[in-house]
Amino acid sequence: MEQGLRIFELPLRVLASGVLWVSRPFVIMRPHFNLMKIVFMGTPQAAVPSLERLVADGHEIVAVYTQPDRPSGRGHTLAASPVKEAALQFGLQVVQPSKLRTDEALVEFENFGADLSVLVAYGRILPDAFLAAYPKGCVNVHFSLLPRFRGAAPVNWAIVNGESVTGVTTMQMDSGLDTGDILLQAETGIGSEENSIDLMGRLSVLGAELLSMTLDDLDGIVPREQDDTMATFAPILKKEDGRFDWNLPAASIERRIRGFQPFPTTYTTFRGKRLTLWRANVIWDHAGAASPGTVLEAKGDTLIVACGEGLLRISELQIEGRKRVGVRDFLNGVNLQTGDQCV
Repeated sequence: MEQGLRIFELPLRVLASGVLWVSRPFVIMRPHFNLMKIVFMGTPQAAVPSLERLVADGHEIVAVYTQPDRPSGRGHTLAASPVKEAALQFGLQVVQPSKLRTDEALVEFENFGADLSVLVAYGRILPDAFLAAYPKGCVNVHFSLLPRFRGAAPVNWAIVNGESVTGVTTMQMDSGLDTGDILLQAETGIGSEENSIDLMGRLSVLGAELLSMTLDDLDGIVPREQDDTMATFAPILKKEDGRFDWNLPAASIERRIRGFQPFPTTYTTFRGKRLTLWRANVIWDHAGAASPGTVLEAKGDTLIVACGEGLLRISELQIEGRKRVGVRDFLNGVNLQTGDQCV
């Protein structure tokens, strides 16, 4: 692509509130004038589209900060983050400090002489001195419509909480937890069968486009303070968040299945072993006569279990020590009959 031109393939429309609404596809090409020197900070795959967009827009990426390589796989060999891999493909300088709260780390950061830093799921809280190091501060891409779902896992908790709409926010970072002034926002619906992996994939692309638009008009955007009275929180996910029992409503369990992927997953105990549910749907939304956990049908490709409210039809699951399978293969490996307790 010719430097200075951008192609927008996402349906974005600016509303009076400053929110961008996703409606229908169109393509726009327009010149990109506001080129800057940027330090990019990010770690997971969700941050890669933003880095790619900044490079495509023609910004000078003077450094890419990402988490140190971590042991991965059965061999525990060190693996680079997705952002590091992308940065190296672009020939960018990669910085992986083990600590930020040192004088040496701050001096190194300041010496890059950037106009601003951009943070997308870096995985660390920046010290105040880092936020103030560059003339234009630090712009953050957050995967929710702030002030809703402040915190580390906004995509997961939006699904688990039953939200029908979510989005992306660009904000000017401050010392609080996702409390900075809002620059731009983009909304999108959450599909009724969409899991957190798929939704994160969509939001990461939407976030890259929103970041591009934000930086293009950074000096012209009027920041908006967040309304703290409307704030909700999305705490970091823990392994125990995934555990459920059948007394929960079927709709709640189904949202957990979609929202807690790939971690911590949604699991219970079945005959002394961990049973993970990967896909299911609610087929009846009212309380039934059977007690929660009762198997109402277990035949062929059908496995239906009573919940505290409604019924859950399971289509993919995994017993501890075995691979993830469909219902037919699961039932071939266990003796499960109608009327049994799925505990």
